[in-house]
Amino acid sequence: MSELLLQPGLVGLAYLLGSVSSAIIVCKLMGLGDPREAGSGNPGATNVLRIGGDKGRLAAGITLAGDMLKGVLPVLLAHALGFDAVWIVLVGLAAFLGHLYPVFFQFKGGKGVATMLGVLLALNFWAGLATVATWLFVAKVLKISSLSALIATFLAPVFLFFITGELSWVIVSGLMTAILFWRHRSNIGRLIRGEESLIKAKKP
Repeated sequence: MSELLLQPGLVGLAYLLGSVSSAIIVCKLMGLGDPREAGSGNPGATNVLRIGGDKGRLAAGITLAGDMLKGVLPVLLAHALGFDAVWIVLVGLAAFLGHLYPVFFQFKGGKGVATMLGVLLALNFWAGLATVATWLFVAKVLKISSLSALIATFLAPVFLFFITGELSWVIVSGLMTAILFWRHRSNIGRLIRGEESLIKAKKP
């Protein structure tokens, strides 16, 4: 009975952890205002970088770390508790959905890239690292955050398939990618029109 309660219980806790907005908290503590009301309006690291001025890099770095940890910590705990593969990835999905639809912020959250990367790193370090490396490479070359995220997360299920062979992880990561693409639909439109902004900090 305890296992029947523990597994869905951790899924619920993962969702609540995911619902804690790193961007909003960091911006408030650093006096940067509400990221939902400036720049792109997205409470994520890239927008924090845009609006942060001389504090932008530090604020964005803390936001990125916080959002990734929301995915890493509950999945690592699920591993440590000996959950089977399906429950482990459901815990990760819950953290991801919490970031996108946070109960603490009227269900209006970020786009989920950093939290998904955190989930992937905790599911399997090498598959997660391959996804992060893809994001960094594309971001370095093209300097477009959304395109980097779309390419990296599109490849994530492929990395998981070849590195782990765990079908449930491949399927759920594919679902997360599909949701992430939906959340980036306005970015995709701007990419098609050649109007998407580059990764850069706002000058103080």
